[in-house]
Amino acid sequence: MVSLTARESDLVFRIMGALSADHSCDALRNTIGPMLLDLLGAQYFASYVWSESSSTFGHRIALNMSDDNLKTYENYFQFRDPITPLLQRKRRATAVTEVISRRALERSEFFNDFLVRDGLHYGINYYAYSAGQNIGDLRIWRGRGKEDFCRRDLEIVDAIGPAFTHAMRRALSRDQNGQTRISLTNAIESESTRVHLTKREKEIAAAVMLGKTDQQIAAELFISVATVRTHLKHLFRKLDVSSRAQLTRRIALH
Repeated sequence: MVSLTARESDLVFRIMGALSADHSCDALRNTIGPMLLDLLGAQYFASYVWSESSSTFGHRIALNMSDDNLKTYENYFQFRDPITPLLQRKRRATAVTEVISRRALERSEFFNDFLVRDGLHYGINYYAYSAGQNIGDLRIWRGRGKEDFCRRDLEIVDAIGPAFTHAMRRALSRDQNGQTRISLTNAIESESTRVHLTKREKEIAAAVMLGKTDQQIAAELFISVATVRTHLKHLFRKLDVSSRAQLTRRIALH
């Protein structure tokens, strides 16, 4: 275990507290970014979420880096990046100089036309994995005139890494569920303009579309199972359907 100063211990404690809170994916990374820079004596922070379907990084969060320069990364340099694919394979905090020599990096287009424009010189990356998939990362950089990251810095990030992974997994699930609920709400409201649904009927329709049982709906809404079934009968009649599957299909298609 890394020995920390009192100040470092306080920062790690605050970072862990933020990672245990209920944040969205973006809010989580925005919250811990400044603290990680302070903890590691770094100046630049970026974090992305990897998309398996498109093989690209997106949902960027960044500190002290220009938006225009980051857009060139997203549109051009991430496809010509000599270091990130190598770093992404690692399951631990890794310094850039562990995967490419300093000389080779400084001769690359990636360094001279992307990194240097914002002043980035020495980097350390951590990639969070869940069920074998990269679900987010931490990219921390120091500028010219600073020292490269040392083994102790890597161990500090590694100590925080599992909590970051768990927090990202939880936040992504929450964000995804939130988007699903928004889509369901919009679909149900659209259907309600055609066939008037009460507030309770809308709640039950949404729960049915999420695959919940009568018992689960009753527990969540603090009503009896019999009351749930009465509302379902009203929903079936109003929507002219005879099953949960038909109800879901009817609302999803409108």
